[in-house]
Amino acid sequence: MASIDDIFKKSGVPSKRKLEAIKDPNEIYKSTKLSANGSNRRAHFQDQPNDDDEAGPQPDDDHDFGPSMPPDDEDEAGDDEEGRFFGGGISKQESQILDFVDEAGEADQAPDKIDATWLRKTVLNFEKHITKNAELRAKYEGDPQKFISSEADLDADIKGLSILSEHPELYPDFVKLGSVNSLVGLLAHENTDIAIDSIEIIGELTDEDVSAEDEQWNVLVDALIEADLVGLVVSNFSRLNEDDEADRNGVYYALGIIENLCSRAATATRVCQDDSLLKWLLQRVQRKESLVTQNKQYAAEILAILAQASPENCLQLSNLDTIDKLLQLVATYRRRDPDKGGEEEEFMENLFEALTCLVDQPSGKAKFLDAEGVELCLIMLKDGKMSKAPALRLLDHAAGGATGAEVCLKIVEAGGLKGVFTLFNKTQDHRLMGHLISLFASMLRLLPASSAERIRTLAKFVEKDYEKTSKMVRLHREYFSRVKRAEEEFARQDTPDEEEAEIELLSQRLDAGLHTLQQIDVALAWLVAEDTGASKKIKQLLAERDEDVSALASVLSEQQRGLDTSEDDSKDLSEMLGTLIQFLQ
Repeated sequence: MASIDDIFKKSGVPSKRKLEAIKDPNEIYKSTKLSANGSNRRAHFQDQPNDDDEAGPQPDDDHDFGPSMPPDDEDEAGDDEEGRFFGGGISKQESQILDFVDEAGEADQAPDKIDATWLRKTVLNFEKHITKNAELRAKYEGDPQKFISSEADLDADIKGLSILSEHPELYPDFVKLGSVNSLVGLLAHENTDIAIDSIEIIGELTDEDVSAEDEQWNVLVDALIEADLVGLVVSNFSRLNEDDEADRNGVYYALGIIENLCSRAATATRVCQDDSLLKWLLQRVQRKESLVTQNKQYAAEILAILAQASPENCLQLSNLDTIDKLLQLVATYRRRDPDKGGEEEEFMENLFEALTCLVDQPSGKAKFLDAEGVELCLIMLKDGKMSKAPALRLLDHAAGGATGAEVCLKIVEAGGLKGVFTLFNKTQDHRLMGHLISLFASMLRLLPASSAERIRTLAKFVEKDYEKTSKMVRLHREYFSRVKRAEEEFARQDTPDEEEAEIELLSQRLDAGLHTLQQIDVALAWLVAEDTGASKKIKQLLAERDEDVSALASVLSEQQRGLDTSEDDSKDLSEMLGTLIQFLQ
């Protein structure tokens, strides 16, 4: 007996559109929207000349042939304004009849008005077809031919809901009518084609490109989650076979739904509470593939999005040993680069992005240390190419914050000073330089006083006649000048709103390197406070440009004023900055 899936695919229902390959996973596949004024009318004609006849008069014809004389009055040029030779060969009456038929056909094809009345009618048919299909499936379980027609009707109804994405003002009514539960319930349908089409439509309705107000979108998404959307999506992951193209596309659409839900931080936190989803994502990114596929890359992206959403999500992920698993995956790129511009490059970037978010949290830093993440990053700084920048960023974030002291100690213990300071001397990449300076600032802040690790770090700034210290002063001047230019350029702009002007100015200063300037001056302030020789060198170099350490104090004071001291880490940082400012006065 033929399988139900095979029969369904041959039932006359339009086949699903194939997933197009995309380069940017932020551009999620959109279903074609139902056209409001489309027409399938086409003109057809057949010209079947008799090959035995020759053009022109027949032997027994004695009529006049050739073009007729032009009419006396040019207004009587005939049925066709372009003349007889460009006409349709029909009379004026016939032309009027055809015009009438065309107009009647167009009237029949006029679309319904998409409003609450239309929605109620559409939903009623949708619910009827769900019920009918369920009844026929139960009655004729062993005879698919008896219910395949109802399945085709149901599939058409599902696809017809696509037009709702163009009318998000109807989302609240759609929820009130109870059809959200019905649509989500179809993800459990025995026919995976029905489930996949339902997934695709939910993806369209929740897509970020839908011009829905926050309230409209929230009402729909809350109802979807209450209907156990996430749980049913995960259940489909387990039954879809990615060796089959249709199922593979279904997994892609399902991942798109998860991404859509995560566009709201509160929803992303709710989504992340489902361990079954997280476990599937981790299993999917670890699956062996000869070439990284789109779905494997997308699963890594979803992990990164979830990790970015909230500290609660980071804790949830850390508890599943996510850091250890992701570090094992990025270890592949210690000395090997992924193909540039392909899925694997994005896969690697998303793994590092997820790790970077996770190590920002105290629980993540501890897991990072246990999994020997510091040692791996140091290897990548030495031998990596494409992995060098994300590995340095990961190390910077792991060492940052009030709880980064253990990571800073491990960097020194693992022999990392040589690697990071060699890179500091050689690199011209501003991205790398920013993370190196931030790492130095964290180490000078967090390494225990008088510890061997702190003394070894300070010695790096002293060696070779204060070579690194001198470079830090040069970088201070460079970034100070860049920020100053940004301020001057902004002053020439016309920004009438004071609040907007303040935000825009800060944005432009940050783009120019304000954060890096602050980290440079924190490191220099520590050197002034802790090493007499370094202090003397810094003051000497500043004096060459008629500057003194008050320039550093000014930058630190501004940074201190911008802190939110209601948070513990910011409060500690504010106290540290205050102490450094006193040393500079």
